[in-house]
Amino acid sequence: MFKSVPTLNKPAEAATTHAPVKTDLGAMAMVSTLFFAWGFLTCLNDILIPHLKNIFDLNYAEVMLVQFAFFSSYFVFSLPSGKVVEWIGYARSMVAGLVTMGCGALLFVPAAMAPAFPLFLTALIVLAAGMTILQTSANPYVAVLGPPRTASSRLNLTQGFNSLGTTLAPLFGSILILGGAAAPALAPALSSMTADQVHSYRLQQAASVKVPYIGLAIALFVLAAIVAAYKLPVIEYAEAHGPVEDSIWKHRGLVLGAIGIFVYVGAEVAIGSFMTNYFSHKETGNLSLADAARHLQYYWGGAMVGRFVGSGVLQKLPTRALLGFNAAIAALLVTLSMLSFGSFAMWTMIAVGLFNSIMFPNIFTLAIAGLGPLTGKASGLLVAAIVGGAIIPELQGILADHIGIHHAFILPVLCYLYILWYAFKGVRQPLASTG
Repeated sequence: MFKSVPTLNKPAEAATTHAPVKTDLGAMAMVSTLFFAWGFLTCLNDILIPHLKNIFDLNYAEVMLVQFAFFSSYFVFSLPSGKVVEWIGYARSMVAGLVTMGCGALLFVPAAMAPAFPLFLTALIVLAAGMTILQTSANPYVAVLGPPRTASSRLNLTQGFNSLGTTLAPLFGSILILGGAAAPALAPALSSMTADQVHSYRLQQAASVKVPYIGLAIALFVLAAIVAAYKLPVIEYAEAHGPVEDSIWKHRGLVLGAIGIFVYVGAEVAIGSFMTNYFSHKETGNLSLADAARHLQYYWGGAMVGRFVGSGVLQKLPTRALLGFNAAIAALLVTLSMLSFGSFAMWTMIAVGLFNSIMFPNIFTLAIAGLGPLTGKASGLLVAAIVGGAIIPELQGILADHIGIHHAFILPVLCYLYILWYAFKGVRQPLASTG
């Protein structure tokens, strides 16, 4: 069904016919910048959520349409992205993804000038379409860019740069987006305004989005030009790994791994999406939205540190064991936050970021291990599973509207428990093996 990273047989591109003995560091450095870019832009959604919630007076379920629109695009565009990679190759696909992301960033300007919530969602969909192209090609590309035994380590390293982007984005967004907007009006004040006054208020609040996203669009176009000028090596899956099999669905570890990606991305995104509002509540941090948003950098910063450290640790420790341990600790920390109040509830939730760190790359490499020429199709399935970032935050939003934001975090706990089960029971690879 999913055909994401197919074999390239273009005469103009010299293919590598065997698994590389040594990692291409230059290509790794170039691709790492792409991981940084999409991490930065993805995390800005966590800043947009409380901002748009106030501008358009939305409840939690409604404002979580931000993440629903964004992450649903991964599911919708994963197959077309695979076709793009098949037609034009890795390097050109990365350029196309960056250009598409730049166009999506520019669409924030008319959305803010309207201002209209559906237009913001449209801009996010276009932005996510570009990211889907990058994810579909870059993750498996890094996995096969060096020796198979260090694939998980390489993905953790590049995901570390992704986390660097998510760490810097909250500071950027809290200053330029939330800090650049006037103090939000309370619901009673909004209800007493005339239609013209409401429109004027929304126009004023939304204006803080325009300059940051114009700057980001320019940066994306410049990065696209740099990648276009760089010669990335081409990997030939079929010749490196043998004859192609028919179906990806008979591989149990892959299918269960896709569910693992679904619940992991859903849990990580849900926590980040709700964190600003969670920390602004009186029983937790009682912070202003701008101050609460700045704490996101500690959550994402923990993931960054964990990925860089994990890249080294995974040279020695089994991938499955580290994944299971991190999932268990993450579930425990979220549970402790739900059962407590004040600063303890805040910092136990922030600490989850450190243990999220190695989950995505470890699940990804465990799921595609040993698939050979099916790696491309398998990666398409795994990228499509990122749609969990659309479904789970939306479900948590519905829960928050009914049982309160504090107890709605039970959903991420269940997600982490599944990952714990996958690490020890869902993968048939021997526990002693490393990534």
